[in-house]
Amino acid sequence: MPVEETYLKTFYIETFGCQMNAHDSEKVVGTLLREGYSQVVDEADAGLILYNTCSIRDKAEQKVFHRLNEYKRMQGEGKKFAVLGCVAQQEGNKIFERAPYVSLVAGSASYRNLPEMLARLEAGETRITGLDDRQTDETFDTEFTARTNPHRGYITIIEGCDKFCSYCVVPYTRGKERSRTSASVLAEAQRIAQMGFTEIQLLGQNVNSYLDPSSKRSFAELLAAVGEVNGIKRVRFTTSHPRDFTKDIVDAIDAVPTLCDHVHLPVQSGSTDVLRAMQRDYTRDWYLERIAWTKAARRDISLTSDIIVGFPGETDRDFEDTITLLETVGYDAIYGFKYSPRPNTPAIHMHDSIPEDVKVARLAILNARQREIQRENYGRHLDQTVEVMVEHGANSRGQITGRSTQNKTVNFMCDSTPPPGSYIDVRITQVFPSSLVGEAISVPTVPSPALAAQQALNARVPVVH
Repeated sequence: MPVEETYLKTFYIETFGCQMNAHDSEKVVGTLLREGYSQVVDEADAGLILYNTCSIRDKAEQKVFHRLNEYKRMQGEGKKFAVLGCVAQQEGNKIFERAPYVSLVAGSASYRNLPEMLARLEAGETRITGLDDRQTDETFDTEFTARTNPHRGYITIIEGCDKFCSYCVVPYTRGKERSRTSASVLAEAQRIAQMGFTEIQLLGQNVNSYLDPSSKRSFAELLAAVGEVNGIKRVRFTTSHPRDFTKDIVDAIDAVPTLCDHVHLPVQSGSTDVLRAMQRDYTRDWYLERIAWTKAARRDISLTSDIIVGFPGETDRDFEDTITLLETVGYDAIYGFKYSPRPNTPAIHMHDSIPEDVKVARLAILNARQREIQRENYGRHLDQTVEVMVEHGANSRGQITGRSTQNKTVNFMCDSTPPPGSYIDVRITQVFPSSLVGEAISVPTVPSPALAAQQALNARVPVVH
């Protein structure tokens, strides 16, 4: 039997980037399994190697091409390579020139066409594309989704972005904003609950920009409705855009206990001048007003954010504005990045006036100050009892790892090893800047038999990287 035939129906997939990419990979995995492929955990055993890519930052993009170059030696073994996602949509046919051993290039909106593209691949075609389909709402079809996360079900409620921030490539790789009906979201939430999952995360590049095509529910009303689905204990959502962050979202979190008390609200800069150059279309004061709504809630809502340093034209004063914003808000965590020019964006034509060593220094200052803030913030949890959902079994220190409703990592000791997806009360005995440590003080609430069955299936369908 030829080598190609031996390998063709096995696949390995590696995912780069955000939770939306992770959920997209679940769709790809589900489709491949439906088409008779078997997933393997080692690329050496795969006939088809897929990379689901991210182009938000230059580093992620470079990593993809480095990985492709690393594995091109396997081409002689009859393996096929596919590049999916944002880099695929951004680079298109140029990928074939840069990595001629790649046979399939497809953007996220074309995954529903994977069966047809796979058939062409199996027939021997070597340059197959699924691109320029970014306006379709058929991307929401998740009929064949493989729920590879053992404790959380993801639902994409909105695709694309209309914001056109000057540094961001997403509108060019994901297309315009298009939302799915609230009825279809709730139907998927109910299916996930029936599978035994108790936590749902709603996804979108700008999740709170959701506009129900059926005009039945606002984003806040949809949040509340998902939180009321029978069997669901936790609902998360990411990522929000400040322009569309409305007070009724905070009111919903206050009113519906199953909505997690955590909001990720990327600010990107604390300087109104830099925000204007970034085309964020809000000011520092506008952003802080939304923070004030959140801090005035009855519940203690954890706040996290994204921040870019070294954007073209950022002065020392602008950077200082970011540091003072950090201190004013008191985030529980941030994701800090150095600015890097991205293809097709307006900012690529700006003079990148900030030297690399200055960007590095500013990022170090940002992270150091945030670490101090987190050390103080996390200290308030000492001696508190928090409910933790288990995510991983015992580590090398014998600690179980889980997450609180505020999305904080909790490592704790327990007499038994509760399965992923179970809930347990933990008394916090130590605090660190990025995690909490404690001791279990209750018997874990064990996941339903349906989820146990799903986890058994997931054991045969390895989680994507």
